[in-house]
Amino acid sequence: MFSKAFSFKTLVLFAFRLLLKQFRNPKGLHRSFSNAHAKFQKYPSLAHRVDLSDQTLVFRVEGALLKSPSLFPYFMLVAFEAGSLIRALVLLILHPFICFVGDEMGLKVMVMVSFFGIKEESFKAGRAVLPKFFLEDVGLESFEVLRRSGKRVGVSDMPQVMVESFLREYLEIEFVVGRELKVCCGYFVGLMEDKKKIVLDEIFEDEKISSKIIGLGNFNRSHDHHLFSRCKEIYLASEGDRRQWHDLPRDRYPQPLIFHDGRLAIRPTPAATLAMFMWVPFGFTLALIRSVVGLFLPYDLLIPILGFSGLRLTITNPNKKTSVSKSKQDITKPKTRGHLYVCNHRTLFDPLYFSFGRKKPVTAVTYSLSRVSEFLAPIRTVRLNRDRNQDAMTMEKMLSKGDLIVCPEGTTCREPYLLRFSPLFAELSDEIVPVAMDTQVSMFYGTTAGGFKCLDPLFFLMNPSPIYTVRILDKVCGAKAEKSGIDVANYVQSELGKALGFECTRLTRRDKYVILAGNDGIMNSTRKKR
Repeated sequence: MFSKAFSFKTLVLFAFRLLLKQFRNPKGLHRSFSNAHAKFQKYPSLAHRVDLSDQTLVFRVEGALLKSPSLFPYFMLVAFEAGSLIRALVLLILHPFICFVGDEMGLKVMVMVSFFGIKEESFKAGRAVLPKFFLEDVGLESFEVLRRSGKRVGVSDMPQVMVESFLREYLEIEFVVGRELKVCCGYFVGLMEDKKKIVLDEIFEDEKISSKIIGLGNFNRSHDHHLFSRCKEIYLASEGDRRQWHDLPRDRYPQPLIFHDGRLAIRPTPAATLAMFMWVPFGFTLALIRSVVGLFLPYDLLIPILGFSGLRLTITNPNKKTSVSKSKQDITKPKTRGHLYVCNHRTLFDPLYFSFGRKKPVTAVTYSLSRVSEFLAPIRTVRLNRDRNQDAMTMEKMLSKGDLIVCPEGTTCREPYLLRFSPLFAELSDEIVPVAMDTQVSMFYGTTAGGFKCLDPLFFLMNPSPIYTVRILDKVCGAKAEKSGIDVANYVQSELGKALGFECTRLTRRDKYVILAGNDGIMNSTRKKR
């Protein structure tokens, strides 16, 4: 008994000493400087310098570029998107411990949980998922300083695979210095190499440049990285400075963010992640109920029930008579021939919401709908095979039997952009009805490029209150002698862009999949349609 009491007392004493040590010397408030000769100044004075274009700026990503003081959301994204729901839950449970042990040890714990066992070759989150959330966390004021400076070197304590794509491809930073992850047999082991030592001559190749190097950091982070030893001046941003920074507007991004992947639509802070895990059981049940209602009930019943469950639909038809009335040419056609509706593609629910809004069934043509989604679809779906002649015959046949809706982008796009429209639809009908689609979700995205497409409906329906907006525009003429199919497709794209406030691009489905999944979106389609 005495032995047990003594062991417990020793354990309590050890914990007390560890806690006291943390309060006496918290790592979060400790600053170490490897350059005793550098001149330290406050951040506001840097913004007023007029010679920044002649300076090489070495800046710390955490604390000097990003507004948020916490790295937890970014590792949660890796754990959830590249790992699994269980891995994300483990990271959330360890959050109090991560806060307790300090910055460096907490970083190592997050790296271990997030990366252990992840295949290096298949890791795409650094390019497909993280840039969106990094860009939303960039301070406008610090970004303007970066844009005005000459050569820029980004230094980060996070793994290189997490920050490199964001800094190089979207902020156009010339040099990125992050931590390297240890790899064994092609898999991350969850450990980081020592702070990266690079050949300084690679960055500071000119002796004249060496005398024009300034640093940008944060009061609460260490500046012992060897790159800061070359700085003659180091400017430090305080927590107060960062709280006053504004968000970087989308139109100020050096490179536009058009494509991104991942399921999470929220920024996974500890509180938001906890709320998500608490919601998942209810959301899963709600998704099943919504699915059953949509599959088996008639329009007059399912619409009010789905609305009561949280699904929101707004459908507008500014010129109803024009969009549904028949022209003189239509009188000579078979009475069963339907209207051709052309819409932009936000999710696989586009045709469903259009059908529910009109309380009338419509046939949808698709390229990449999973077998599961195709089997459960409450409306008729027809699969195309990317053979132009055969696809045209298939669509013509469906159009002769009733209304047909097509998404000529060929894939979804989450951001306010329209991809290039395939001109095939313009040759099928003399009259085309453009339909502008938009949707907002609050927790999960119902689309994916690198995940399982069969789960798209589930994630979309798990949102507490997803919003869909459908706007039917005036009819336009199809391809004729004086107008080619490409001209008609471009015109329809521009009309939809104006109605939605979206920017038209020439990007295609292939561009999206090359960026997000590393393939052309076709060769692995069979594997994804499970």
